[in-house]
Amino acid sequence: MTKLTGGQVVVQSLIKQGVKIVFGLPGVQNDWLYNAFYDYQDEISVIHTRHEQGVGYMALGYHLASGETAVYNVVPGPGFLNSSAALLTAYGLNAKVLALVGQTPLKTQGKGWGVLHESNDQLGIMKRLTKYSDKVNDIKEIPHKIQKSFQEMETGRPQPVGLEISMDLLMSSDEMEFPAFAKAKQKEEIDTSIISNIAEALIHAKKPLIFVGSGAMDASEEITALANYMQIPVFAYRTGKGVVSSRNYLSHPVPAAYELWKEADVVVGIGSHVRMPILKWGIDEHLSFISINIDTNDHDKITTPDIALTANAGQASKAILEVLKNKIPQRASREKEMQALKASWKEKTAYLEPQATYLRIIREELPDNGIFVDELTQVGFASRMLWEAYAPRTYLSTGYMGTLGWGFPTALGAKIAKPELPVVTVCGDGGFMFAVQELATAVHHKIGVIICLFNNNAFGNVQNMQINNYGNKVIASDLTNPDFISMAKSYGANAEKVTDFDSFRQAIQKAKEQELPTLIEIGVGIDMPSTDQFKSMPKLRGVK
Repeated sequence: MTKLTGGQVVVQSLIKQGVKIVFGLPGVQNDWLYNAFYDYQDEISVIHTRHEQGVGYMALGYHLASGETAVYNVVPGPGFLNSSAALLTAYGLNAKVLALVGQTPLKTQGKGWGVLHESNDQLGIMKRLTKYSDKVNDIKEIPHKIQKSFQEMETGRPQPVGLEISMDLLMSSDEMEFPAFAKAKQKEEIDTSIISNIAEALIHAKKPLIFVGSGAMDASEEITALANYMQIPVFAYRTGKGVVSSRNYLSHPVPAAYELWKEADVVVGIGSHVRMPILKWGIDEHLSFISINIDTNDHDKITTPDIALTANAGQASKAILEVLKNKIPQRASREKEMQALKASWKEKTAYLEPQATYLRIIREELPDNGIFVDELTQVGFASRMLWEAYAPRTYLSTGYMGTLGWGFPTALGAKIAKPELPVVTVCGDGGFMFAVQELATAVHHKIGVIICLFNNNAFGNVQNMQINNYGNKVIASDLTNPDFISMAKSYGANAEKVTDFDSFRQAIQKAKEQELPTLIEIGVGIDMPSTDQFKSMPKLRGVK
């Protein structure tokens, strides 16, 4: 057996799990971990940032773009709390992110001595932001507890986990053996009787609909095949964009289902609660709800389903299709009807200008698998309605967390995961400044993201509501901004200010060829048309 430090045990355990990159920001409680990263730098690399929130968001972006588990490391106390918004966002997005967090020496914990970075019950806080969290109490526990952390992310619902390791354990040493590191696999057993019930419901359905969310992201092929065979329209939440390509005539955004909802008789949620239609559009005794979800606790979060199947989205969709193929021939094409629905949706959203034109230009300049990162800005809100996603993991969104300022640092992580692809994020001036310091990170590590910065010198969404909804009570929403172009260039980034659509397109074309990040500033007003009307459509059915 080899004698290793705790830091070396951690790093070797990560390497054995297949981790090649860790996002981190070093500090005194993690010194011996970074000593170990130095020792094994030929096998694992560290991408360091200028703030802990950047560490968390980059790890999240890495996972969202690749589907692979991402690891980040920070010091305890303020370091961990600085990363907590990203960890909470990862929780809401069902993201496989491991928060590897330092801790004060074991003998100081819970004593209230006021040692550096001490916080009250850090593990308790972490447990509320993760699927599973634990602490290491002895150096010999490290391999097992890291393996357990990965098992938790790889089985069942794939949410983030946390692991706390004290500085004295990282610097201690012992002779170590590593267990066999077998990658966990999703449970493969599926209840065939429930599969048959779902198939029968779809066979007899007159107006079926499918809704997909983030839980369906890795089941694109299977869900597309099922939808095509049965000619069922598929409606994607922003977290499900790309599960079925927007080029498929059956693929639509969720609000486009509004008129179809009142006649739907069977609705299937795959990796989705189907929250908006059920809560806002209503259900009744004539609508049958089928829930397919990996998490057995999620089936009845919104309403009690008529049929519930706890299973992996891909395995379930494939099994349902196999039963259907043995019972009925492929359904006749509904292309004409579905193309009419697409045309109707395009007409209903035509008022969303200039957002639509900016988004169209970005879409045209990206390859099919190019990555777009949503933000809390009017262009971002419009993208949820208008963006055409042609492949899974190419449209990244905060989901229900709505985390302002996530876009730029998340895009950095996505670009690290997919360096061969262009990555574009749309930011407002308010949100961009949350993580502006990561321009230094992008330049240092040569992360060539494209930042489309829509500048209205305000928290524009807030100010728009203050003006239009609250009788012009404008307060705390005006902003004083830097010269963004000069600032970006001072970091060493590329930067350009554009004034029209043609120059915007040219700037994106130029940015795609750059090794370093590019900031494109576009001056706008706060009066861009809102998408809010699609959030407040009246109820269509009585409550079941």
